[in-house]
Amino acid sequence: MVATVVASIVARKPIAEPPVIYTAEDQIDTYGASARARLMPKFQTKGVAYPPQKLTMVVIKSTKELMLYAADADSSFKYICTYPILAASGVLGPKLKEGDCQVPEGLYNLTLEPNTPYHLALRLNYPNPTDWARAKEDGREQPGSDILVHGNQCSIGCIAMGDPVSEELFVAAYDTVDKELPLIIAPVDFRTTAAPESKETDPNWLPELYGQIKAALAELQAD
Repeated sequence: MVATVVASIVARKPIAEPPVIYTAEDQIDTYGASARARLMPKFQTKGVAYPPQKLTMVVIKSTKELMLYAADADSSFKYICTYPILAASGVLGPKLKEGDCQVPEGLYNLTLEPNTPYHLALRLNYPNPTDWARAKEDGREQPGSDILVHGNQCSIGCIAMGDPVSEELFVAAYDTVDKELPLIIAPVDFRTTAAPESKETDPNWLPELYGQIKAALAELQAD
């Protein structure tokens, strides 16, 4: 009797569909044409061919802005445009541990992330080797992970750009010839603004990190 009842319940239970796994090419097939139509005028206005040879992104936490820079094969980086960041949790300062809801600060590289609940995304290589070395120095074992620049409008440590902008960033990254895609995340724009006032709780390596970020920003022409 029990076996009959169990069999009946199992028979009526819907079978869960396996999750759909997308490739970058799948997403380009869906969003590429419309995103390129929005991107190309921005590049044309700045005199940079599309697709560019190189692409760099800059996130300024204090103003909640993401700046896009690009370069032809035989030229330096040029400013292309600025996108508003719709959500970025936490405060000024580096990410130190899992669950602190902080957006990291530092010099990172981006890779395409075609599978995310937040539309389209680019994945940071956080924690990078420098983050791990500093965590070890501090005695921290879980500096966090899984940080994205993504669509949607919510953040628990990631950088939320909204869906249309996430499409443009994903497609631009896919199309760029040089697949090394740097991302600079700064608390403020060190080209125009002094570093945030230090606090007693700041890690002792923070001035060195801000010096590295400042040097990287100095190589990019401000808008």
